Amino acid sequence: MSDEPPIAIVDGRAPSRRRLSLIWSIPAVTILIAGWLAWDTLSKRGPEITIRFDAASGLQPDQSHIRNRDVDLGVVKKISLSPDRRYVIVTARMTREAEPMLTDKAQLWVVKPRFFAGSVSGLETLVSGTYIQLEPGDGGEPTNNFVGLEDPPVVHSTVPGHSYTLLTPRLGSLNPGSPILFRDLTVGEVLGWELGPKAEQVKIHAFVRAPYDKYVHEGTIFWNASGASVELGGGGVKLQLESLRALVLGGIAFETSDKAVSTPMAEEDHTFTLFPDRDTADASTFGRRLHLVTYFKGSAAGLAPGAPVVFLGMRIGTVAHVGLHYDTPSDTIVVSVRYDIEPDRIDQLRLPGGEDLDTKILDLVRRGLRVRLDSASLLTGSKQLTMDIVPGTPPASLKKIGEAFILPPIDGDQGDIGASARMLIARVSAIPFEEIGDNLNKTLAGANGTINDPKLREAIAALSETLVTTRELLTTLDKGADPLLKKLPAIAQKIDETVSHANHLVASLDDNHGEGSQFGRDTTRLMAQLTDTARSIRMLADLLARHPEALIRGRTEQEVR
Repeated sequence: MSDEPPIAIVDGRAPSRRRLSLIWSIPAVTILIAGWLAWDTLSKRGPEITIRFDAASGLQPDQSHIRNRDVDLGVVKKISLSPDRRYVIVTARMTREAEPMLTDKAQLWVVKPRFFAGSVSGLETLVSGTYIQLEPGDGGEPTNNFVGLEDPPVVHSTVPGHSYTLLTPRLGSLNPGSPILFRDLTVGEVLGWELGPKAEQVKIHAFVRAPYDKYVHEGTIFWNASGASVELGGGGVKLQLESLRALVLGGIAFETSDKAVSTPMAEEDHTFTLFPDRDTADASTFGRRLHLVTYFKGSAAGLAPGAPVVFLGMRIGTVAHVGLHYDTPSDTIVVSVRYDIEPDRIDQLRLPGGEDLDTKILDLVRRGLRVRLDSASLLTGSKQLTMDIVPGTPPASLKKIGEAFILPPIDGDQGDIGASARMLIARVSAIPFEEIGDNLNKTLAGANGTINDPKLREAIAALSETLVTTRELLTTLDKGADPLLKKLPAIAQKIDETVSHANHLVASLDDNHGEGSQFGRDTTRLMAQLTDTARSIRMLADLLARHPEALIRGRTEQEVR
């Protein structure tokens, strides 16, 4: 056993520990941020959709956005052609916020500067660039494939109101965005149109905004208000148009009468008839119509469907059809005119029905009810039908074709202004203007020859010399007759004195011989003659004093008076 004490061995080194370096925090934070960004992006990322357009229209990948009310809902990722190279396929990535809007009722179109529906839109894209507008629809099934609109919709789906269907045989000048007018107020627009079955009619989709849609009832009438109407009447020329916008883009107007207000309000997509004008629309409100036919043997040029039927100058109906008809009994071709009249236009007129109506019409025909063609306008040459009661007309029978009554016409052109004008033109044409012109030319030629004849000039010169000689003779007579005219008053006075002495002598003789003697009677006659002679000489003196030339020319009729 050893006596050495135990020795303790102590290790002075501290045990080593591992520490994490701060540099490793940077990638950790980066990974966390990247993860958060990835999660945020994936959480907001919506579905990928495709949109088919006819052209790209300025769209750019990763630059053009899809918006709704100026809120970004997606971005265009890719633009490519369709396999058949007929369309452009736009691929876009949408946000999750837009996913509920992606239904088959949604509408998408490219917003760019354009003039459409009478207004300019999309001017802001000149700075920001073109984009795609998304208009969500109500309901619908989810989808990721869309067909874009080439033109924006006229009315957005969020605008309250009702849509209606209007039927018309012709579209006319109507366009998408054409205004719908109610009492000169723009209350809606035309959305579009489509052809009806068998292309017999055009179906126009019209939208009326709230609160004006409450004025559309089932009895409301619609008519085409496009363009302007010019009417020439007794009051002059009248120009009527609904609005300048309707003049350019076309338009539709409607009216609800007091009678139509009692009908129910029109529901969504209710169908109405679109009439060509206001007069035709008003005529449709009359409930009862009589169908009539008249055959004319003469020309009916200027008469067309839609022409008025008038009675005493007031419209009571409309021409429905004009055509040719072969009349078997007379073996001739006549003009067949079918027209309708509305008895309700005549106040307080109550026509019976059934057989009583036939009896009433027959009575009117026997009393002289006839139909004639009249000129409605001398400028356009259009004609109208005029119904009138003509007393003394030959009797006529009443016939029917189905429900239509055949009314007899007035033969000839009685009351036709155009016929009177044609007769006047015919009479003017019958005037021999050519013969009159030839005679006038001959007369002028003869007058020219006479005026230029040397003998006429010689005669005029001789007449001038004669007038000069006559003037000199009158001057000489005036000078020679002046002394004589001065002595005439003295001579007249002497004669008066002589007559006075003669009167004294007659008085003396009367005293001596008596009033009843022959000598007295002869003397009385002598005195009367002397008195007349003195009066004549006095008148001659006065005449010569006023008109000394009377010695040469004699007394004129004026001087005698």
